[in-house]
Amino acid sequence: MTSNSTFNRIMGLDPYESGHLPVVLNYLYLLAMMAVIAAILTAAMVMQYAMGELPCSLCLLQRPAMIGVCFGILLQFRHGFSYQYTGVSLLFTVLLLIVSVRQTLINIYPRPGHAFPGSAIFGLHLPVWSVVIAVALLIAFAVQLAVLGGKDIQGARVSHYPLISKIAQALSFYVILVALINFVSVVLQCGFGACYTTGYALLNWM
Repeated sequence: MTSNSTFNRIMGLDPYESGHLPVVLNYLYLLAMMAVIAAILTAAMVMQYAMGELPCSLCLLQRPAMIGVCFGILLQFRHGFSYQYTGVSLLFTVLLLIVSVRQTLINIYPRPGHAFPGSAIFGLHLPVWSVVIAVALLIAFAVQLAVLGGKDIQGARVSHYPLISKIAQALSFYVILVALINFVSVVLQCGFGACYTTGYALLNWM
């Protein structure tokens, strides 16, 4: 059995069709990006609930920006590859960069009441990591469009690749779950007014 037929068998493809490789690589690339963002969001939620580190107002804006990046990728899984959906992810990536840079500049010089929020991870605080993540996402999308953005993948649907489609569905549902948990968390923390960083407004009110 040749390597090409093994690839087709694993991916559930018609062995008589060709041109699958660029499409498969594109969707695997998007899956990897979405999985990394999901892991980052999960780590942020763990730090909030397990370590008691409440996110600040600007931190709460960075999470929806990351979820928005995933939303653009999710649209590609659902409707097929489109530069329009890539643009959606890029817009949210720019939003993430703007918010995280603003927060980093606000707290770049330590002074009473304006220290970096949260613990440092590998020597960097979370707002600085958000800048790194945003730049990494911009580079990742640039590489995707430059290397895999040819005419062969335009309009290609992930549903034609059963294994990738199942993984994409599971990962998409997980990201949606994380987004819902984050929404509930924000409501508990901020209530319906100004956001609190010292406790959960609704729980304290109860």
